[in-house]
Amino acid sequence: MKCIAIDDEPLALKQISAYIEKTSGLELIGSFESSVEALKFLEKNDTDLMFVDINMPNLNGIDLVKSLKKPPLVIFTTAYSEYAMEGFKVNAVDYLLKPIAYEDFRRAAMKAESWLKVRPIDNDEESSVRANTNFKGNGKFIFIKSEYKVMRINFDKVKYIESMREYIRFHMEDQKPIMTLLTIKAIENYLPPNRFMRIHRSFIVNLDKITIIDKQRVVFDGNTFLPISDQYKDKFQEYLDDNFAL
Repeated sequence: MKCIAIDDEPLALKQISAYIEKTSGLELIGSFESSVEALKFLEKNDTDLMFVDINMPNLNGIDLVKSLKKPPLVIFTTAYSEYAMEGFKVNAVDYLLKPIAYEDFRRAAMKAESWLKVRPIDNDEESSVRANTNFKGNGKFIFIKSEYKVMRINFDKVKYIESMREYIRFHMEDQKPIMTLLTIKAIENYLPPNRFMRIHRSFIVNLDKITIIDKQRVVFDGNTFLPISDQYKDKFQEYLDDNFAL
């Protein structure tokens, strides 16, 4: 991954730059003490990942990311833990609190590498990396990575799947939701099409788990309402018509 480092503190910038250079899979293509100079560089050079301090003069790290039309992946570095939530609001991969240990840096870099493999080409979810329309799965289960573990997801236990930009969340029967780094378009390839259906840009439902439909919404557990959007309502209505007792 082509990386840049941005920090107005020379020693901190030197440390991050050194970490990048010693980490396999990372290539340092620029280091900047000024976010303004980094912005000029980013506008002209393809960059996969940037390590950027949040609290900087003139243009802070968060505003720098917001100013980019298509920002690279971002890992924030800062001495102030109170900035963490602000960082995640702009979809940062991770947040490193100074002083930064190399093992923490390496773990964040590995996370960024995983994100890069499934990251959409642009911010329009419907024009993201297109999944192959051919069904790839076995129809019964899939293995995914979650919380540094490989976990098996049995389809007959899935109630619905929720999109959270680059992540998806499996809402399961009798256990807490399971989150993994994957787009909703990508997971569609592995779901048996006769059992799962997209009803909204953010939701796929397990057709076998539907018991109540109320006012263009699928209802789960009596208090979870998933909207059926106009884009998918015709296909969903066709499914209802095919299975309706007249």
